[in-house]
Amino acid sequence: MALLDTVVMRGLTVQGVLSPEDRALLLGLELNPRHISANEELWQERADADMFCVVKEGWAYSYRNLRNGSKQILKFYLPGDIIGMRDFGFTRRLSSAAMINQGVIYPFSYQQLFELFGRSSLAVGIMATAMRQQALLSERLIYLGQYAAHERLAHFLYEIYLRLKRIEAVEDNSFLMPLTQQLISDALGMSPVHVSRTFSMLREEGLVIRDRQHVKLPDPEALARLVEFNDSYIDELLPLTFAELLRASP
Repeated sequence: MALLDTVVMRGLTVQGVLSPEDRALLLGLELNPRHISANEELWQERADADMFCVVKEGWAYSYRNLRNGSKQILKFYLPGDIIGMRDFGFTRRLSSAAMINQGVIYPFSYQQLFELFGRSSLAVGIMATAMRQQALLSERLIYLGQYAAHERLAHFLYEIYLRLKRIEAVEDNSFLMPLTQQLISDALGMSPVHVSRTFSMLREEGLVIRDRQHVKLPDPEALARLVEFNDSYIDELLPLTFAELLRASP
């Protein structure tokens, strides 16, 4: 059931792409939950790559350790995301992954994925997940290379806001974000002190209110306008014509 509850699979269900047989296949997968402690590693860079996992509860992240002892965070994973898609097609992990807070994951193997690929719409769902994750990384590269510090943080926060809103984890423009300033700095290429100052700047402008893990965006649209945010890469739904073709396939 966990794989059926991933963001992409929910989108395919809404569009009517998943048949009753597809849903039954997903529900029949033997996915055993693993309870993971805060800060626990899921795997290390260059470890054997032979499985994925669905985040059921909690937040996780992927990262690379750099030679100078620092860390570059590549992506944060929220409930409903699949971790490890970027490693598919490689024998070794391209990056490390760890939990941020206490959570639950559902591991599943490459073999199970191969079995799913026998169903066209399920294969599309999995591949759509991989492509969406690549789009997130590409967007990160753009704003890290071209934006000023306050724009980087604004873009990052609005992206998190949209992703959490998609899984109904936003209420009154407020959400929980269990990220330390160190984690945010490792993701945005800023020092923790600079992150703190930038949060203060955005607060003074009336765009962000942060109280420890609680974040509120008083005017999300204003934050989006600040960075000319294009949310097309966040949309997990397939193009309508593509979805119609899948529904029509035997």
